[in-house]
Amino acid sequence: MASTRLKRLEESATIKIANIASQLNKQGADVISFSLGEPDFNTPKHICDAASNAMFKGATHYAPSMGISELREAIAEKLVNENDLDVTDSNIIVTPGAKQAIFEIMMSVLDDGDEAILFDPAWVSYDPCIKFAGANSVWVPTDSQRDFKPEDVSNYITDKTRLIVVNSPCNPTGGVYDQGVLKEIADIAIDHNLLVLSDEIYEKIIYGKKHNSIGSFDGMQERTITVNGFSKAYAMTGWRLGYACAPTNLLKGMLKIHSHSVSSATTFAQYGGIAALQSSQEPVNKMVQEFKARRDVLINGLNSIGINCNEPNGAFYAFADVSEYGTGDEVAEKLLSEAHVAVTPGSAFGKSGKHFVRISYATSTERIKQALERIENIL
Repeated sequence: MASTRLKRLEESATIKIANIASQLNKQGADVISFSLGEPDFNTPKHICDAASNAMFKGATHYAPSMGISELREAIAEKLVNENDLDVTDSNIIVTPGAKQAIFEIMMSVLDDGDEAILFDPAWVSYDPCIKFAGANSVWVPTDSQRDFKPEDVSNYITDKTRLIVVNSPCNPTGGVYDQGVLKEIADIAIDHNLLVLSDEIYEKIIYGKKHNSIGSFDGMQERTITVNGFSKAYAMTGWRLGYACAPTNLLKGMLKIHSHSVSSATTFAQYGGIAALQSSQEPVNKMVQEFKARRDVLINGLNSIGINCNEPNGAFYAFADVSEYGTGDEVAEKLLSEAHVAVTPGSAFGKSGKHFVRISYATSTERIKQALERIENIL
């Protein structure tokens, strides 16, 4: 009775590992989970207060499908000032999480048989969204020795290519693309008349690097769809609040899907989004400082016990090479069953991740140290 399109999709590996870890916890096991990409911090109080106040003032009814005007204006202002994008609120659509925005983009711009470029390894949900739209993913290899930068992108462009997906800082590698890499991608997109989906959800979680938005490059304004949200930077994963910035002709297509599916993002949550953007960013800065400290403990610990791992420059993930001990799937299974440490096998993110595991350091330094001891004992 299931539709044929479901056969194109596979279960999310990150959710699968998280569910197994949760079951083990219920059975009494002390599982240290490095699997989910979720900050372990609480949403800042002023953001909660803004949403709560809006709720009690009556913001509990349907919102305009594109989002309340105050939030869309705040997002546009942020993108102009921080990302050098030439946009207005008419270019903004507010969605229930950045993932919904990505899904709507794929369904809006891809036709059956089209091709979308992914840089291998890539976040687990890009490929299913592409397949759901009836299109095909084309995987471009990256160089793990060069911060997982894509190589020879132009060699993978065909007459079926429609879209290039850029994710910087990157999930799962933590890699950050510099201006040179983005300029190369932009030039290819312009030369071949392609669209670019730029997923910038981790832009504020970055260490010692500068975030660059590809939509700000010359000639990219009308071919870039920038996706962002509040989940990662403001510890608002459960709020389900994201957005996309797109040329108006593309935004109209997204709005059709949006209005006939989710209708709109939660109304009072959008007032929390306004507070997040327009209030002090100090909670974000403190969270990033803590993530950096955890990163240093984790990377130093992994390398000291013989697991090769590059130092990520963004997000809160380490993509560790475990080839000395087996495939990523084998090591992930061993760590979970014998050490009660949950990591995600790198194969979930593409073929190049076969001998890697992704470790999310969105957990306390104490738990990271405990996990390192367990990993060393088992391996």
